Amino acid sequence: MARRLQAMIGPSILNSDLSRLYEESQKLLDNGADYLHLDVMDGHFVPNLTLGHPVVKCLRNKIKDVFFETHMMVSKPEQWIVPMADAGVDQYTFHIEPVDNVAEVCRKIKESGMKVGLAIKPGTPVSEVEKYISMSDMVLIMTVEPGFGGQKFMENQMVKVQHLRKNYPLLNIEVDGGVGPSTISCCANAGANMIVSGTAVIGAADQAATIKLLRSTVQEAIDRQ
Repeated sequence: MARRLQAMIGPSILNSDLSRLYEESQKLLDNGADYLHLDVMDGHFVPNLTLGHPVVKCLRNKIKDVFFETHMMVSKPEQWIVPMADAGVDQYTFHIEPVDNVAEVCRKIKESGMKVGLAIKPGTPVSEVEKYISMSDMVLIMTVEPGFGGQKFMENQMVKVQHLRKNYPLLNIEVDGGVGPSTISCCANAGANMIVSGTAVIGAADQAATIKLLRSTVQEAIDRQ
């Protein structure tokens, strides 16, 4: 049976009440989230600082079977591969911009038992990430400048998504930044199937309805392709 793309919604927990990280995460899952997107920032690659592997490990101890993706907005992604694998991360998504040997980092992630995600910032051409698609499980197209939540969605990044979907029909393509009910059609029609949404889901009056809307919009677009 041929593999099919699947619509998946992974809320970014960065915008939640971090003093109640487990409760907020469990609430998102109870409301229909498919996976959790964990933003890791080092204060170097981006000007913000967030949670690290000890926090991820604590969260994993409470949430056993859910897919964890760490979005590594860090200058030295190779430094955290083993600690994040030990913390129970399923997919290690890193930015290619600060890395000298992307293939080597991909290899180390695979060896540690995690899936590989490759991320690019808005200013990075899609051709830069195409070189490494054969080594990856997913490509993340940032639709804001990484580092802070709540930014405005950059629609001009959809040409990258369209290009990847046209040339790699079964590739998992994720978008992250300013994605919510008002921008989801744009992402879905361009070909994204993995959707990171922070503020729009966390702050929604009805999280379950918002997640359902995001997923159904993406799934309908996949079914039309």
